[in-house]
Amino acid sequence: MRSHTCGELRDSNDGETVTLCGWLNKDRNLGGLHFIDIRDKYGVTQLSFDEFKGDISIVKKFSLESVIMATGRVRKRPESARNKNMDTGDVEVVVEKIEELAHASEPPFLPHGAVKAHEDLKLKYRYLDLRSDRLQNILSVRSQAMQDTRMALYEEGFTEVETPILYKTTPEGARDYVVPSRVHPGKVYALPQSPQTLKQLLMIGSTDKYFQICKCFRDEDLRADRQPEFSQIDIEVSFATQEYIKNLATKVVRRLFKLDESFEVPVMSYDTAMEKYGSDKPDVRFGLEHMNATSLFKGSGFKVFETVIESEGLIKAIFVKKEIKEFSRKEVDALVDVVKPHGGKGVAWFKVNSGEVSGGISKFVSEDALKGLEELNPEAGDGTYFFCADPKASVSHACADALRRHFGKTLELIDPNDYKFLWVNDFPLLEHDEEEGRFYACHHPFTMPKKTQMEQFKKGNFEDLANMPAEAYDLVCNGYEIGGGSLRIYDNEVQSQMFKVLGMSEEEVSAKFGFFVEALKYGTPPHAGIAFGFDRVVMLLAKTDNIRDAIAFPKTNQATDLMSNAPSTPEQAQMDELHLNFKEK
Repeated sequence: MRSHTCGELRDSNDGETVTLCGWLNKDRNLGGLHFIDIRDKYGVTQLSFDEFKGDISIVKKFSLESVIMATGRVRKRPESARNKNMDTGDVEVVVEKIEELAHASEPPFLPHGAVKAHEDLKLKYRYLDLRSDRLQNILSVRSQAMQDTRMALYEEGFTEVETPILYKTTPEGARDYVVPSRVHPGKVYALPQSPQTLKQLLMIGSTDKYFQICKCFRDEDLRADRQPEFSQIDIEVSFATQEYIKNLATKVVRRLFKLDESFEVPVMSYDTAMEKYGSDKPDVRFGLEHMNATSLFKGSGFKVFETVIESEGLIKAIFVKKEIKEFSRKEVDALVDVVKPHGGKGVAWFKVNSGEVSGGISKFVSEDALKGLEELNPEAGDGTYFFCADPKASVSHACADALRRHFGKTLELIDPNDYKFLWVNDFPLLEHDEEEGRFYACHHPFTMPKKTQMEQFKKGNFEDLANMPAEAYDLVCNGYEIGGGSLRIYDNEVQSQMFKVLGMSEEEVSAKFGFFVEALKYGTPPHAGIAFGFDRVVMLLAKTDNIRDAIAFPKTNQATDLMSNAPSTPEQAQMDELHLNFKEK
């Protein structure tokens, strides 16, 4: 139907007869002159009607966003009429024939102004929002990232293998999405939270180097960088060391982010990340590292800090130099809203000016405490110290992390065009829930304990288990975890011990993982892997902070699809076929 796209024509096409197809982007009637901008995925071209022999009144009835087809002659624009903001701005098409292929009702918003529409409205009419340059560019970025991923892994000798979507419920930390079976009443499939056991079974089956870009499903609380269904670059390798997986992942990152061959990813331990940043996925594009100030305020007389110290809690400090920002009392008071969502009750503070302290908790700051802070602080001088303190260290970490990120953003300390990668190593193997009195796997139950502590793991001593590191590693970029992996357990006795440590009975293990433990008995190679959160990678490549932008048809934070109104109520006939009844709350 078309001879060229709407972003293709240039001076060199002058005099050619062309046919363009696209959406009516804009029309202008300037006295006796009529112009239409026609738009497609590739750009915009101006149509001129100064030599049009047809009925112009019909053309004037075309509505915005209607699909049109125009045939005419390419003409160079006069120098004074050229539009440097358009790739096709040096030319226009003098229309000889035009046709409305599909009429458009008045849209709820215009794609080229879509950023002004409310997000819920854009999600309801996602197909209109997809007409925007921004989302089309992101879809292209996503497509290129898929191609780059595949090429990088094919070059390393990987085999792409698809694994089932209808699978068995194998708990990995979140809730499963379940699919009732019509053929087997009372039984369900589960949509995979990841292909974890399947890719390990592929290693047992001698596949050696596996990957796929797969869909995963997790019924969990959502946020700006999470979706209930998401895409994952899934990788598993037999006879692989941690170093091999990291080098491989670095090659993939170089390809995806167009980085130099000399690029390497620095490494940081989990303990260091928590100490300096309060997070296992720190944004290292800017400073403001945390300081542990707990010991400096013993006997300070400040009741809040004294309570924290008596409870063996944690006091973390952040220092902002005066040359970066001088804070008003109103600005300091507003910081409570930053830490509240993370369990914080407030932010303590004081200022330093020429060695003198003032404001906030200054009357509780001894000379020794100030000296101690200055020794911890490479940026010491005039400025403001902020403190997050709580009897629970996890709350102090979370609040100080939120405060640091807030400062990084609001004080414009972050270069939005910069990518800073980091390997975080030596994660804890287990997390102990004091209320339930049991351990949970920090990553998943197939992660290998640190090899140097395997004997202690087998003995199952509580103190050893509570402090045991894992052969696990995360890849972090700009404060987002974009990849996570580990060496896997390949001994069925060690795997059985892991399930025992997690409080699972033999019956429960048999029901949920019996097939997998059985497979481990038949000669399992040592193996390791990593999975990239593909949507997060696209989000970073596209320089957006909302994962919904990186997905063609995303869900809301309530896991709903506003466009199709999913999830929806099934018909009674479907319920009967599946032998289901809903309980009323």
